[in-house]
Amino acid sequence: MNIKVCGITQLKQLQQLDGLDIDFAGLIFYKDSPRYAGDTINKKDLKNSDFDLKKVGVFVNADYDTIMQVTEDYGLDVVQLHGDETPELCEALSDEVEVIKVFGIGDDTASIDEMVADYDEVCDYYLFDTKGSDGIAGGTGKLFDWKILAKAKIEKPFFLSGGIGLEDIAKIKAFKHPDYYGIDINSKFEKEPGVKDMALLLQFRQGLKK
Repeated sequence: MNIKVCGITQLKQLQQLDGLDIDFAGLIFYKDSPRYAGDTINKKDLKNSDFDLKKVGVFVNADYDTIMQVTEDYGLDVVQLHGDETPELCEALSDEVEVIKVFGIGDDTASIDEMVADYDEVCDYYLFDTKGSDGIAGGTGKLFDWKILAKAKIEKPFFLSGGIGLEDIAKIKAFKHPDYYGIDINSKFEKEPGVKDMALLLQFRQGLKK
């Protein structure tokens, strides 16, 4: 079970996550986010850091040049695309860096397999999040119905996201799918936007191991 903690805004917290054996850490490079990392983490410090975890840059409808410049500046390992990015953009990026494509799931979602079909050859992971009222995935702090994934083939490693908290440990451990790769957590483990509660994260990690 891989754990991705998203919305990191401090280099010190990245170091702490690495010490907790967290697998992926997300840094948001979307300026409208309250967890925007571009102004709070020094790019040279991050690029020169030595972490076992993978550093994930989160983008929303940014262009190729912008994404690749940030990837280079910060030494990112993975990019996560939260908007309406095309398969063509994903393919171009995937030649240079690992790509997570995010899909928003709502009550009106009919077929997961149809939704992801055009992206099957052009990214490394999927991430399924709760679709917001604006159509963008994420930021709702709410769970979607995971049952819709159970009947989908998917056939690519995927993360579960969307309002996951300590109270969901049993549900996470009970969920089954051959391509279920990890979970993505954020707001339910914060003291304030962008500042994680390490004690809660440790409790969560230990709970998953039991």
